[in-house]
Parts: sequence; structure tokens; C-alpha cells
Amino acid sequence: MPSTSIDRTALGDLARGAAFLGSGGGGDPYYGQLLGEAEIARSGPFTLIDAAALPDDALVAPCGWIGAPTVSLEKLPAGDEAVNGLRRLEAIMGRRIDALMPIEIGGSNGLAPLLAAARLGVPVLDADGMGRAFPESQMAILNIHGLSACPSIVTAADGTLAVIETPDNLAHERVARSLSVALGGIAHMVEYPLSGANAKAHAIPASVSAAIAIGAAMRRAREDSEDPFAALYAALRASGLYAHAGSLFDGKIVDLERQTEGGFSIGTVVIDAFDSDRRMTVRFQNENLLAREGDVVRAMTPDLITVMDLETADSITTERLKYGQRVRIVAAAAPAALRTERALRFVGPRAFGLDLDYRPVEQLNGWTA
Repeated sequence: MPSTSIDRTALGDLARGAAFLGSGGGGDPYYGQLLGEAEIARSGPFTLIDAAALPDDALVAPCGWIGAPTVSLEKLPAGDEAVNGLRRLEAIMGRRIDALMPIEIGGSNGLAPLLAAARLGVPVLDADGMGRAFPESQMAILNIHGLSACPSIVTAADGTLAVIETPDNLAHERVARSLSVALGGIAHMVEYPLSGANAKAHAIPASVSAAIAIGAAMRRAREDSEDPFAALYAALRASGLYAHAGSLFDGKIVDLERQTEGGFSIGTVVIDAFDSDRRMTVRFQNENLLAREGDVVRAMTPDLITVMDLETADSITTERLKYGQRVRIVAAAAPAALRTERALRFVGPRAFGLDLDYRPVEQLNGWTA
């Protein structure tokens, strides 16, 4: 199969790009990056393949972590959760896995399949199931397109392994979420096993390489003493997935409410402008969902909303938000597959209990391509 390598530099670029695409969620990729660097030093670069290279009868296993990102700051994995779950999937399917895929490209979940793929001796597919991060399993494009999440395998650091079979994907999310809570707030999950044909037809294509390109553009801008935000916006637009991007607001975090509830990190962050009485409020459920300036909506799910350090342009996940941080709120248009009428029923504002009809971020802010 045609492939590319993810070396240490590309891994850092992937971590940086995936952190932005997480829209505040998906988990901080720092720990995954450290593990990835150690694996590269031990056994060489990771292998990334294009979806078009997959045989139609290939077995592709999407995977990642489920739970509240706040828990992941203190509860480190044992290290064998992913491989244990993937081996059980192979036993259930009666065949070897041909490739792994991130269930979401955002945050640490964008890096999650790399270590397991290296241990299984298989490549990672240049695609994912969301084109960003979302808090719930049924919000994957794979469910939106009618594919089943089952059989699904949840594994935990204490050795627990559970196989989930449910009649629909909403029930799967509820069972898996309850398991993650019972297992300490976070667990690894293998879900939506795909044929090669279904991966090519339904996954968000080229999202891993897009994240690498986004991170690389920001890294090069820093190295050349150029504006990393401008590089970010240009790379997003050039990706073919995120057609619009730009800044919404600069200021200092003056208030933060955050709690872990039902397996999610839920809360609101308030940012005041430096030189005026303008104020922006961002609401999140693992991921940032809604940005308002005063009473005016500036961006909403499924479009991406990311809080970034104003000085370094590092993305700040919701579990790492702190009072006093000087930040820039950045937004980007979601991939077109997430903006269809059907998709919005699963990932639009009303799917999160927000009494709003979706309006694209470029319309809300008067952006042009």
C-alpha cells in the first residue's frame, strides 16, 4: 500500500494540529506525543496510508478514549488497553485487523491509534470518524451515515474488558459512557469496525495529514518569527476540509465554571477584552459548543471553536483552562459532511440542548473564502 511516515517532527506537528481540531476536547495530546516519541525511538516512524489504497474487504478498526478529559490529567493509562481491545475485536471478527483509524482527529484521540498500530504491526488510516472531536459516540459521521458502532470493546487500566452489542448507536453511547464512569471516568474504546469499502465511502478523508499540515505550518511560522495564527488560518483553508477560519476575540479569562458530570467535562469560560467592556462566553461539553459576544452568537457547533494562548498560539483544551490566561478565541468551519441537514440532527446545536438553529461561522462573522 502507498504510505507515508510519521517521524518525530511529524508527530509533533500532528499533536499541534490535532489539539486545534479538538475544538477544546479530545484530551490534551501531550502525553500521547511523549509515548509516540518513545515508540519512534524504539521501533522507527509510524506508517500512515491513504484510504484509497485499502482493499474493499480490509478490516479497519477506529479507536480512541471515552470519558471526561479532566480525569485524564490525573489517571494515566496502563498502556495495554488499546491492544487488548483490538485483539478481542480480531477474535470476534475471526481475522486480523488491517489498519487502525482515529475515531476523532481532535486532541489526544488523534494520536491514540499510533502506538497500538505499531504494536500490531499495521498502518494508521489517513481518515477519521468526526473531522474534529465530539463528546458522544453517536456523533461520528459513521453513525450519521447509518453504520453500526458494534461490536464495540471497552477496556480499562485495571484489566476490565467489556464487549458491547446494542440495537442502535445511541444505546451504545449510553452503555459505553456508563462503563467509562464505572471504570474511573475514562476508558479505551474500539468501535465502528469498518470494511475498507465503508472506510473509503464514509470516513472523513485525509484528516490525519491535514492535522499534520496544520501543525507544520504553525511550527514553521514560529521558526521564521512569523505569525502562527495567520499560518493556522491559511493551513486550515488549504486543507480542503476547513474552508473558513479566523479570530473571534482576544482577552483574559476572568471566570471559569467546570465540573465533571455523567462522564463529561461541562462548563463555561468567560473572557473579557483587554481594552474595552466587551465580553465573550464559551460553553463546553468536553468540546467548545457555543461562543457568544454579549448576546450575539459568533460561532456554534459543529463549527470548531478553540481557545488558544495569545502569545504562543498553543491550543488550550477545556480541562486546562485557567483564570487569568491571555487567550484568543479562534473558529473554523466544520467539514462539509458535518453541515448537512441530517448531520446537524446529531452534531448541531439542538443535539446539545441549545435552543438555536445552526448558522455557519462564516455567515455569523461575514467571512469570505
